[in-house]
Amino acid sequence: MLYSIVGTDVENSLSARLAARPAHLERLNQLKDQGRLVLAGPNPAIDSEDPGQAGFSGSIIVAEFESLQAAQDWADRDPYRESGVYASVMVKPFKQVLP
Repeated sequence: MLYSIVGTDVENSLSARLAARPAHLERLNQLKDQGRLVLAGPNPAIDSEDPGQAGFSGSIIVAEFESLQAAQDWADRDPYRESGVYASVMVKPFKQVLP
């Protein structure tokens, strides 16, 4: 089943985000290589494709996991979570309707 993982950043997370990004992307690429990743990306903190020093306010991931608990466990081990980028992470079942 699909699950959405929504992380909300702490204030001024950009430097911690940049430091943890390679490990974060490595895990996302593993999901992609397994054919389980639907989408992933950050939420710019301002209305811009490139927010620069404004950074990001969070991230969204939609991926396939065997259960809600498995999705939660995966999210809990995210480098952004472990390094203090995320203030909170919400994991919910997701039903893709479109496309």
